[in-house]
Amino acid sequence: MSPKEKISKKQKRDFKQENFLILHNDDTHSFDYVIDALVEICDHGYEQAEQCTLITHYKGRCDVKKGGFDALKPLKNALNERELIATID
Repeated sequence: MSPKEKISKKQKRDFKQENFLILHNDDTHSFDYVIDALVEICDHGYEQAEQCTLITHYKGRCDVKKGGFDALKPLKNALNERELIATID
């Protein structure tokens, strides 16, 4: 591939080794609901899940997990299935 060829978004994502699973505040779910989801889905300890929940509440978002895109995608989908707003950056 020549340097002038455009690299697609997917190719850029594949080159990037470190991605972040980001939880966004939604003002709908209770703290306990979000904490339980982070413990069950992201394998957080209770204190870590509680801290992520508070950061999300006060700052609007929180990086809850770091890793490769393929590892984070099922976690994002599981959080979305629980109607939580999660993205991968």
